Amino acid sequence: MQVPAQFQYEKATSVEHALSLLGRYGAESRVVAGGHSLIPMMKLRLAQPEVLIDINDLHELARISVEEHKLCIGALVRHADLLGSAIAGEHFPIFHDAERLIADPIVRNRGTVGGSLCQADPSEDLSAAFAAVRGEAVIQGTRGSRVVAVRDFFVGPYQTVVEPGELLVQLRVPIRSSASAYQKVERRAGDWAVAAAGAELRLRDGELEEVGIGLTALGAPGFHAPEAEEFLVGGPATDERFAEAGRIAAEHCNPVADQRGPVDYKRHLAATLTTRALRIARTRWHGQHHEEA
Repeated sequence: MQVPAQFQYEKATSVEHALSLLGRYGAESRVVAGGHSLIPMMKLRLAQPEVLIDINDLHELARISVEEHKLCIGALVRHADLLGSAIAGEHFPIFHDAERLIADPIVRNRGTVGGSLCQADPSEDLSAAFAAVRGEAVIQGTRGSRVVAVRDFFVGPYQTVVEPGELLVQLRVPIRSSASAYQKVERRAGDWAVAAAGAELRLRDGELEEVGIGLTALGAPGFHAPEAEEFLVGGPATDERFAEAGRIAAEHCNPVADQRGPVDYKRHLAATLTTRALRIARTRWHGQHHEEA
């Protein structure tokens, strides 16, 4: 039976209390909420924090709201709550698409949005979804808060810009007229992605005014495909151009061969899923604006 190494347990009662505990215990402490990533790593002794700081009682971080024309998602929002949020689905259906494909109901009922992003797993779904819609991460420390673009949030696999003594408290996405979608291939329901792609777009007079493309499990820095986005902006939203954007996304990502498939297969999926997500987003845009696809 695998059990974690011995650790001390502290329960935070407020954001300020959590930050004071992080400051007190330093780099040897870890924050726990859902625990679906951290606890298995502790059982395998891949992570051995000396102190666990439980933040589950920080209810102020568990809200979804619209503030100053931004969709605000607290770091403690559970996956199931984001999936069930009518506000999130109305403005950014990409989140509902992604959440339907994350793990299973047990994990979605406990796992948190902030925990997923802070884990920075290269195959994590919400990281690509937030990258596609150009979300912002609000990080709080004892000296105040700072806002970081989600595309700049990830330093590398399992690494983020959150420093010791800081806490991710909220994700924000500016609300605008747009349409979005998320597509994923997995070996079985609820598994990590073999590959996945998210897309957000905005049309004006038949041309693509804004485009965001997120990729996961494909070695895309910052979980997005800037070259494919740049290719699309300013041109028509045709199937041919979407397919070319998919090809560009596949060319510039860096998948690795593993038990989920070889590199060529993953590049093929990158192209196919990017194209598919763009087409679905376009269909949703036309549906919202009563235009013909």
